[in-house]
Amino acid sequence: MLRSLKQILGYRLLSEDDEFGKAKDFLFHEEEWNIRYLVADTGDWLPDRKVLIPPSELGQPNWDDKVLPVNMTRKQIEAAPPIDQAEPVSRRQEEQLHKHFGWQPYWSRGLQGAPFPSPTNPGYEPAGDNRADSPSPEVAQSGPPLRSVGELLGYQAGAADGDIGHVDDFIADDQLWILRYLVIDTGDWLPGRQVLLPAPWITDISWGEAKVAIDLTRDSIENSPEFDPGMPVNRQYEQVLYDYYGRPVYWS
Repeated sequence: MLRSLKQILGYRLLSEDDEFGKAKDFLFHEEEWNIRYLVADTGDWLPDRKVLIPPSELGQPNWDDKVLPVNMTRKQIEAAPPIDQAEPVSRRQEEQLHKHFGWQPYWSRGLQGAPFPSPTNPGYEPAGDNRADSPSPEVAQSGPPLRSVGELLGYQAGAADGDIGHVDDFIADDQLWILRYLVIDTGDWLPGRQVLLPAPWITDISWGEAKVAIDLTRDSIENSPEFDPGMPVNRQYEQVLYDYYGRPVYWS
């Protein structure tokens, strides 16, 4: 289903044997909009520690209790390589993380945007001494940068002919863990309104200026189908939205 991502931030994280922290952030590839990791804040259990957890290890959120299950034990989480949140996550750090747990690297196998095999998913293959899918040191340093969902919240949003507001939320597929839409709060331009824009339509993200750009006009956005954040984003609404803009849908 398509769900608010901002709503999940702060959810309690439940391992296979106990609660261990909260959902702090999500990291995604800005070129693909695929969520690659949940950033877990381990709180008082492991103070000043953040742990990366790939979507393959996440269960379905419990929306009523605000709990996100994780298919790992506390012992496994405690043994996970730590990350430095002050620095971008490098491919080498990802390689170390995947090698430590025997996870299948998303950059070497699997369909783009699809869940990848893991110890808790069909098709898992334990890591051996001579892993054919281990990237070389050169490859380990490459790959699109990982970006923070939390950082992008609040960025100004600009149409082709002027500002339209700021990024207020993301709508994500909670099974494939793909960012499908940006929720834009139109602020003083259209008071009391929010609009939904497909993430792949974003043409530029300026991290230095804290701004995202989209190649639509203010008039087209102003007259777009009304978005109600209190209602689920279903396929019927998506079809109306894509039909309005005259653009091809992402589903077949």
